[in-house]
Amino acid sequence: MSDEVVYRSNVHIERVRGPLRKATIPGETEPVWFSVHSEVAEHYGVEPGSLPVHATTLDYVVSAAAG
Repeated sequence: MSDEVVYRSNVHIERVRGPLRKATIPGETEPVWFSVHSEVAEHYGVEPGSLPVHATTLDYVVSAAAG
């Protein structure tokens, strides 16, 4: 096995407000948005309707691992 780096993911994450984040990810032409929803929002004390609802980073990690 070679020590040569064959791929480096160039990802940029910008925190917009609280848990609302915008990610620029290779392979996507539009930004990917992360936020909180349902029980996650409640756990962190985010008032309903105060932020746009999007999947959490945990949702993405679980779906990537399950695939």
